[in-house]
This record gives sequence, structure tokens and C-alpha cells, in this order.
Amino acid sequence: MLDTPAPRPDGAAAPGLSQAGFSLQDVAFDVPGRRLLDAITLDLPAGRVVGLVGHNGSGKSTLLKLLARQESPSAGRLLFGGRDLAQWGARDFARAVAYLPQSTPSAPGMTVRELVALGRYPWHGPFGRFREADRQKVTEALDLTDTGGMGDRVVDALSGGERQRVWLAMLVAQDARCLLLDEPISALDIAHQIEILALIRRLSHEKGVGVIAVLHEVNMAARFCDEILALKGGRVVARGLPGEVVAPEPLKRIYGLDMSVIAHPGSGDPIAFPL
Repeated sequence: MLDTPAPRPDGAAAPGLSQAGFSLQDVAFDVPGRRLLDAITLDLPAGRVVGLVGHNGSGKSTLLKLLARQESPSAGRLLFGGRDLAQWGARDFARAVAYLPQSTPSAPGMTVRELVALGRYPWHGPFGRFREADRQKVTEALDLTDTGGMGDRVVDALSGGERQRVWLAMLVAQDARCLLLDEPISALDIAHQIEILALIRRLSHEKGVGVIAVLHEVNMAARFCDEILALKGGRVVARGLPGEVVAPEPLKRIYGLDMSVIAHPGSGDPIAFPL
């Protein structure tokens, strides 16, 4: 249960929500001949795991790219920490927000420890010294993600699940206040999906880091997220606690399917399935 007021299903901020996270005010994003996001107004408070769900093409990855400053809004205003995104310097923003795209690049010849150490780049720059504090952050990130035993292994030789953990370790070493993750469990088997999402939730709850993650599997979102935000056609169509969004009426609105929901026999988390 969230200890902040529950967000409203229309996406507007509930009274008293923290302003330390992202705030979107009538944000839209266009490509030639098409509007991908339309008039989105919402607050995303810090320190929570928020799952972005919806069908393919609903605007989830586009929204995440806007938050990560990979794209700029066509209209509206987007803030982080109460400041317009355009007012953040590149290094200051990298110290505050870390972004993991859908497809991580290869790291030819690079060891796990070397890759994770790249997360410290925003703190010392290209010509700065790698100090003891940086080494401690790298070690902490390896420990938190259970990748310490892989430190000397070559990244590109790892399994898919191991690579995802290592890239997450790099983001943890970045020591950002918010992690933006675009489909962090895509192409992973179910065991690795659970492993990665459990790790993300633990990092958020133990370190107070905000996480906004694009997820295709709504049942995984219900199990591991503090709240769920659903998009359809570039608009917010549902938002709330997992039990509020993973329910027949909101799911019909999101996916256009009649779905039933039962409680998990062990955890009580909602589980949805099509009728």
C-alpha cells in the first residue's frame, strides 16, 4: 500500500503528492503525420516503482524517451524536481536520472566491472580522477545487484539475464534518483523476468530510488510495481494501485478485451486473464 495519497485515475496529481519527481503539463509529441502522445498532464512522484503498460504503439516508450530527454515535447511542459527539463545541464541531469533503452549496446572486450564503472562518468567527467568514492559506488552497485562475482567476466559473454543485471548495476553506480527502464525484461524467460523485477523493486525500496518501467506483462506489473499507469492511443486511460488498474473494467478500457481477475493464492496480487 502506498503511503502517499492514491493517484487519480485521470492522471492528475492527487493532493499532497511529492513534486520531487516528474511533472507533465499538457505534453504532446508529434512525428510527421501522427500524434504519438496527446495532452498528458500528470505527476510521477519520486521513490516509487511505476509500471507503464498498454498495447504496442500506445506511447509507452515515447513517454519514457521524453522523460529521459532522448526526445523533446512538441507541446506542453515537462519538469523534473520542479525544474523544466530544458533547464537541466547535461551532467546534472545524468546525476539525477538514468535511462536504460530497450536494446542495450554491445560492450566488446569490456569486463563487468569496467562497464559498471562507466556509471560514475557523470560524477567525474572525461578528465576527472576515478576516486575512492567512485570505487565504493561501483562495489556497492555490484553487491546490490548480485553481480560482484562477475566482475572480471566479459559483458558480451554473459547470458541475457546476467547482462540485464550488469546494465542495472551500471545505473545503480550512477547513483541517480530516478531510473527509466524501457522493457527491462523483454526477451527474458520467466525466471529471469522475476529475478530482474524483484531486483528493481528491492533497489527502489532499499535506496529510495524512483523507477519508471515500460512493461508488457500486466501481471508482472501488478506483482512488482507500487502503481500502474496505462496508456492507449497516446493518452492516459488508467492509473492507480495494482488492484485498481488490474480489474475488469480498466483492463477492458486499456486492451479492448473482456478479462477476468483473480487473487494470487499466495500473495493476493491480482492476476488477469482474457475470457
